[in-house]
Amino acid sequence: MAQSKHQIQSLLSQAGTRPRHRFGQNFMIDGNLVRLVADAGDIAPGDLVIEVGPGTGTLTEEILSREAHVVAVEIDRDLAGLLREHFKEHPRFQLIEGDALAGKHDLNVELAAVIDHAHRSGRHAKLVANLPYNVASPLIIELLILGVERLAFTVQREVAERLIARAGEDAYGTLGIMAQLLSRVEVLRILPPQAFWPAPKIESALVRLVRRDKLGAKAPAFGRFVQQLFSARRKTLRKAMSQAGHDADALLAQAGFDPKLRPEDVSPEQLLTLFDWATGWPSSSEAPRVAAIRPG
Repeated sequence: MAQSKHQIQSLLSQAGTRPRHRFGQNFMIDGNLVRLVADAGDIAPGDLVIEVGPGTGTLTEEILSREAHVVAVEIDRDLAGLLREHFKEHPRFQLIEGDALAGKHDLNVELAAVIDHAHRSGRHAKLVANLPYNVASPLIIELLILGVERLAFTVQREVAERLIARAGEDAYGTLGIMAQLLSRVEVLRILPPQAFWPAPKIESALVRLVRRDKLGAKAPAFGRFVQQLFSARRKTLRKAMSQAGHDADALLAQAGFDPKLRPEDVSPEQLLTLFDWATGWPSSSEAPRVAAIRPG
């Protein structure tokens, strides 16, 4: 049974702590939501489930009840101590105390090793979590690149909208482009602030990503390429490509792009084609030519 607001407050009090804004802590207090998040993860017995930001362990308990192995990553020292004590006798629980990210584009080394070991042993690796608001965006992409096959998580609605945004929309950018080329993205439900404690000032969303990798080994380089272009998202492709150090006129002509098009109006698949031409991956003679992509 999911922990109530009163139970969470009591556990925090016993641990001598309280919700910390700097760690993006908002605890799930809706039992139905806890089950929905677990359901979205499609958890099977024996799966390796990563939970970043387990808090007081209410979702952890739900995942363990489905006979999965849980690797919980908790940066808050007080909560890590609470979890260590609460699950000390559970054979399918492992705690990593620290930040899930070692840098902007690097996972925690211990977490990365756990995922690699799961792949080598043929075990499915998934993320099921109420993600801390301040870590969600970079973590999602790094987990997809590393091969985590399904991610089911709650996140602020703004991030969910960025994940599904299409070319030409204000929310469209590097996060959505990478996610859409690495996975199938679904926003399953919009969640009211009252589903959490403390109640955030914004709505949240339940999101599911199912890995469908169209990038392979080129993912890190492609991500940097897109970030360069989107640093000038409202300039023309000619200017954006030139600022990124490319021979823009020749490249855009070869690939069939109108140089007056803006980066924010180019679809993820079209950006991937442009990247292939710009980097020679594959060679320009093999790269698919797009048919006269022009501004709408």
